[in-house]
Amino acid sequence: MAENYTDPSGNTEQFRAFAHAPESAAPAAAPSRLPLIVGGVVVVLLVAVVAWLALS
Repeated sequence: MAENYTDPSGNTEQFRAFAHAPESAAPAAAPSRLPLIVGGVVVVLLVAVVAWLALS
């Protein structure tokens, strides 16, 4: 841990500043998985069509 680390619970003022800090530092929401799912379905359908054409 860094030597200059300040524990936000060290005093009341620092803790209040820490507790009321805006949540802009929160991680962004995960991207949608819909394109991945649709792409997977399209790939499976293309493989099925190619296999059907190869076997007919």
